[in-house]
Amino acid sequence: MIIAARRTPIGEAGGALANRTADELAAPVLRAVLDDVGIERVDDVLLGNVLGPGGNPARVAALRAGLGESIPGMTIDRQCASGLSAITTAASMVAGEEFFLAGGVESPSTAPWRAWRPRTPTEPPRFYQRAPFAPAEIGDPDMGPAADLVAAEAGIGRHRQDAFAARSHARAVAARDAGRFDDELVPIGSSDADERPRRGFTPERLARFRPAFTPDGTTTAANSCGINDGAAAVLMTSEEQRARLGVPGLRLLGARTSGVDPNRLGLGAVPAMRALRERHAPEVVEFNEAFAGQALACLDAAGIDEEIAGPDGGAIALGHPWGASGAVLVVRLFSRMVRQDGPRIGMAALSSGGGLGVATMWERVG
Repeated sequence: MIIAARRTPIGEAGGALANRTADELAAPVLRAVLDDVGIERVDDVLLGNVLGPGGNPARVAALRAGLGESIPGMTIDRQCASGLSAITTAASMVAGEEFFLAGGVESPSTAPWRAWRPRTPTEPPRFYQRAPFAPAEIGDPDMGPAADLVAAEAGIGRHRQDAFAARSHARAVAARDAGRFDDELVPIGSSDADERPRRGFTPERLARFRPAFTPDGTTTAANSCGINDGAAAVLMTSEEQRARLGVPGLRLLGARTSGVDPNRLGLGAVPAMRALRERHAPEVVEFNEAFAGQALACLDAAGIDEEIAGPDGGAIALGHPWGASGAVLVVRLFSRMVRQDGPRIGMAALSSGGGLGVATMWERVG
């Protein structure tokens, strides 16, 4: 059971949250989640994180949040699915009266530079942007060209992608204007709103952008997510503890993790989503919008109507703080389903580097 859920505003890399390290982003969220239900002690803290700085950010954030020296922490790396994997892992650990904080955090703005060690005394270090997701002989494409491939093979053209991206921004702006994000946000310094959503992003305006990754591709800077800072966390416990506290929550109905060809990494979540849909029909879906074409290819392949996905906008508009993104999806479901007394059944899912995917199905209770 999830009985509380919060997130930071999502900042642009180099933007409003640029001076906050990963633990400095996560700690206020951990504290806010506990304060929401008046819980003082938890049994463990699990956080997804991709870029480092290492040193077990979950433990560092727990200490910074004042949870006490006796509270351990575990950091999980499943690339973009790290935050959602942290939540499903915590769910599997609940056996009785325990409470677990789970979520994710990412700070590209403060992440250390990464370089391969020189092989000779005269060779300089070789800096790199990302670690390998798969052996080179199998295929390890960058995400942008892989998104172009997935969209082309699925027959998803540029116009549909731009319309999807424009809708994401319009929905996010409408949700922000209506205050639907307010109760889930934990202000960080002077930052109290997501930086990325753009007003007036129409399909016609998006059509002006050139392909970003391959000469004849359909993926552009405007129908893709950004590089972002942010954190999100939930409080998990048993149904018995939820009932004792007398609060509503989300019950985990099912979780699946899947793998596909790393050359088509954007489709990683499709088998997991299909497996869950065999048992439940979601009324609302939060699917991470890394790229419009890739997101649409996944939704189509899983048999999900794109209209029920991202009702308040997705990562194209809100941002994609990699290790936190899966947790952001669940926080958004919690707001839509629990805070707003909305749909009864919802799905959160995303694909990640290396051809992996995680999908979860949730039920509103209480």
